[in-house]
Amino acid sequence: MNPLQRLRSEGQAIWLDYIRRDLLTSGELERLVAEDGVTGVTSNPAIFQKAIGESDLYDDDIRELIGERPELSATELYEELAVREIRLAADVLRPVYDSQDGADGFVSLEVSPHLARDSEATLAEARRLWRWVDRPNLMIKIPATDEGIPAIEEALADGIHVNVTLMFSLADYEAVAGAYLRGVARAAQPARAASVASFFVSRVDSKLDGKLEEIGTEEARSLLGTIAIANSMLAYRRFRELFHGEAFAALRQRGARPQRVLWASTSTKNPAYRDVIYIEELIGPETVNTVPPGTLTAFRDHGSVRPSLDEGMATADQALRDLAAVGIDLDAATAELQREGVEKFAVPFDRLLATLEEKRAALAATAETAG
Repeated sequence: MNPLQRLRSEGQAIWLDYIRRDLLTSGELERLVAEDGVTGVTSNPAIFQKAIGESDLYDDDIRELIGERPELSATELYEELAVREIRLAADVLRPVYDSQDGADGFVSLEVSPHLARDSEATLAEARRLWRWVDRPNLMIKIPATDEGIPAIEEALADGIHVNVTLMFSLADYEAVAGAYLRGVARAAQPARAASVASFFVSRVDSKLDGKLEEIGTEEARSLLGTIAIANSMLAYRRFRELFHGEAFAALRQRGARPQRVLWASTSTKNPAYRDVIYIEELIGPETVNTVPPGTLTAFRDHGSVRPSLDEGMATADQALRDLAAVGIDLDAATAELQREGVEKFAVPFDRLLATLEEKRAALAATAETAG
């Protein structure tokens, strides 16, 4: 059996961390759903920058929009394009959403990364995008910054589905799970609430491996490529404690679903590591793994499926104790990763806006020449 399909037998969903017009119009996404068991799509500013800024697939849409509304700003132009794209993807995945009674089949759209430090603006943006896209299987991505946490809670209370992003630490997870529990408790229909907690994986190894190499001892080098998975396992253990314990009992009785943990940033950055390591070592019930196309193809080809989250839990605590023993502060590293993550989404977002301004000018000049 296709290894991607086998993940479902372990309770894990696979989402595609990619969006582009030809994926949606060629039937490719439908094929991925049917043959590989893909049940969701995620996007972010970097993905949109590549899709819109580095192809001509959207030029007709841009011509149409600026022809009808020449006063559109680059930001407004981006949003028009993004909403069209998200709606197309949501419609492709709607049968999954309906067949699973709202448990899966989601497409994620991120609020502007420039709002990551503004609770009120983030919430207003989430509400506006939710109304505009107008699809029940939409998730709004909100970062797990200190300012994002209250916006997450309020959005969930409003009945907005939320994909919480840029989580790197157990402290991030605690804050996000708490926001989910409080928000859903206030929702008019807790049974319809949907959310995932996106815990970033490979970036942790990318950050810490360099520090471990600098230390250079045998003890330090033995931890190379191990901390991201150990860190993720402890977040998953906390998920099980919270959502299969007293904290969630009352909401479960009201029909609410657990907030699944989603493994994000799961492409392998270090060529010395197995190219599907961040899928194979994080398989377990009530989880999602969102992967780019290359990692999806690799796992289809040679992925191995086993209940690895349960198997590795016993060694996760020791790995983090060993990390502290060699002098590395994991909390400081993950806090830095979140700050960098906000910046890494803001840069391609700004680059995309600049590209759209250039495209607008070029298409306008072409139209004038043709006229």
